[in-house]
Amino acid sequence: MNSSEVLDVLIIGSGPAGLAAAVYAKRANLSILVAEKEYLGTGQIAETDQVDNYLGFSKINGYDLGEAFRSHAEDLGVEFFEGMADGFEKTDDIWSVHFADGQTIRARAVIYCAGASHRHLGVDGEEDYIGKGVSYCAVCDGAFYRGKDAAVIGGGDTALGDALYLSDLCDKVYLIHRREEFRGSAASVQRLKEKENVEIITSAVPARINGEQTVTALELKDGRTIPVSGTFVAVGMQPQTEYLHGVVELDETGYIVADETGVTSAAGFFAAGDVRTKALRQVVTAVSDGANAAVSAAEYLK
Repeated sequence: MNSSEVLDVLIIGSGPAGLAAAVYAKRANLSILVAEKEYLGTGQIAETDQVDNYLGFSKINGYDLGEAFRSHAEDLGVEFFEGMADGFEKTDDIWSVHFADGQTIRARAVIYCAGASHRHLGVDGEEDYIGKGVSYCAVCDGAFYRGKDAAVIGGGDTALGDALYLSDLCDKVYLIHRREEFRGSAASVQRLKEKENVEIITSAVPARINGEQTVTALELKDGRTIPVSGTFVAVGMQPQTEYLHGVVELDETGYIVADETGVTSAAGFFAAGDVRTKALRQVVTAVSDGANAAVSAAEYLK
């Protein structure tokens, strides 16, 4: 785009929140651009094997649902820009967003939908074996462990879903959680308990991931060693807000402080999706966030 051009809205992120924001902003006849850090990206939904809780789409593959979202935006004429936003400043009611490749895009409003990334355990051996037995996406890498033993670490819905998915591929799946109770769905926990090849280990904390060329075992702090070929880490997310310190208000865990309207502490800067403070982070709430943020941005621009 022309460096002197000023957009109505620059949307950061092309996941469900960003694409929903793009559809609503485009239909409001605003000049917009969606900046994405991954070429033709549709967010983390693309890593999900099956989505069965998005209204109207029963048991759809996550990649296919993400592609449907993107196609909807493209059909409306939404344009995309590939780049990693790493700087934000505002002058005279115009936001200047700087990108890692040196480009700057200016807009009267920004809708930030960059999402969150997988948290790491921080134990010895973890970084050494990423891609060699340590994974943060069971759907992406589970097929590599067909007929082998694997461990899933975590207690939320992602961990439970990963364990269920892997139980259909692996000989044995160990689900390891640091607490007695799980945060995830009780129905999923019950399904796992009924699986003959799943062993649930609670009140257990990983201490080290061992291996040779690839992962061979997981050590727990109580001294137990569990022989596995794969370790799947599902212990939460890290919001992609490292470049927003001093730009907008963040909570103690790094999420942007914003309610359902997407309005933040900075005028003309809106947040949507997994990156904002909220109780439920699902596709349906991300899409809702994107729509709300676009409506809020349109009202702000008036």
